[in-house]
Amino acid sequence: MKGLMPGRVEMMGLLGGQRRMKSMLVWIVVVSLAFTAGMYAAGGSWVRRGLGAHSSTLWKTGRPRHIPNWRESAEAEFGQDNNDEFPGLENVLERASMPNKTIIMTTLNQAWAQPHTMIQLFLESFREEEISHLLPHLVIVALDQVSYDKCRELHTLCYMLKTKGVDFSGEKYFMTDDYLKMMWRRIYFLEVVLEMGYSFVFSDADIMWFRDPFPRFDKNADFQIACDQFTGIHEDTNNVANGGFAYARSNKRTIDFYKYWYMSRDDYPGLHDQDVLNRIKTDQDFVDIGLHLHFLDTKQFSGFCQISKDFEEVVTMHANCCMGLQRKLVDLRLVMDDWRRFKVLTPQLKQHNQKIEWRAPSECRFSTLEKPTD
Repeated sequence: MKGLMPGRVEMMGLLGGQRRMKSMLVWIVVVSLAFTAGMYAAGGSWVRRGLGAHSSTLWKTGRPRHIPNWRESAEAEFGQDNNDEFPGLENVLERASMPNKTIIMTTLNQAWAQPHTMIQLFLESFREEEISHLLPHLVIVALDQVSYDKCRELHTLCYMLKTKGVDFSGEKYFMTDDYLKMMWRRIYFLEVVLEMGYSFVFSDADIMWFRDPFPRFDKNADFQIACDQFTGIHEDTNNVANGGFAYARSNKRTIDFYKYWYMSRDDYPGLHDQDVLNRIKTDQDFVDIGLHLHFLDTKQFSGFCQISKDFEEVVTMHANCCMGLQRKLVDLRLVMDDWRRFKVLTPQLKQHNQKIEWRAPSECRFSTLEKPTD
């Protein structure tokens, strides 16, 4: 650098450093693009998930799309002939159907079919004047021979759902292996019902019905589900769903949704259906189905987790947030007794602030503190 002024030497050094910096940045960009192209070729849907309009979903759930595509796996899983797998089901559904091909369904096992137990209390709620017209549309799906025989004694529309190698007869304690198998078998079965062209309201048998729910359903939603905790906004995915009560309209979106829901069980081993739903409801694969999901207000579709105080609005009451058949029975009998006390109140008594309050949950209030035993 002989003969150059000191300032010029510094300037040339600065320019050289800038060139090296630009070269490094270009190299980083090229490598990044090459990596992205490779990832796109290997699993383009995963990259699109991160770059697409719903990229925030990736960061919220931490789950990429299913690879291979979940639809391919579902096609193999649900590829059987429904009439062969579920003989006689079409006939039962046709007999139970409303004119618009809608039915009401519940499931029953031996533990809940014993005398003076859950199924009789459930049916008792349906015989109340406000909803007795819905009883001819109720199908009881029995999970074992004893519960099927009991159903035939109590009701006219019974279906025996057989599952090879699994005994669903005893009381299934929350989150045990048999409980999980029973819950996922139910999801699989309900998808089949949708595929046969029938819409349904599914209700656990530990839900008491007070009023006709159909006028309260959203007319535009594909799938409506009750909540353990309701935020106040029907489309808010922060609502904590409860799979014990749901209304599904039979269409391509709900069929795809039930398939996706069922196929997602392998992604979350050890979780039951509603916990998995609460995890997949913001997945990009779920969003792409286009399902109009509507969460039901606990003011109307209530339960022990978040109990409604409005007797004028309440439609159903679920013994959720409660472990143990006997505890549920005690509290649901209180619920039915309180409901009947409310119904005999005259308008004059209501005007004079004669109020009825739920006495339940009572026994169930303490059930979550105890570990259930076999």
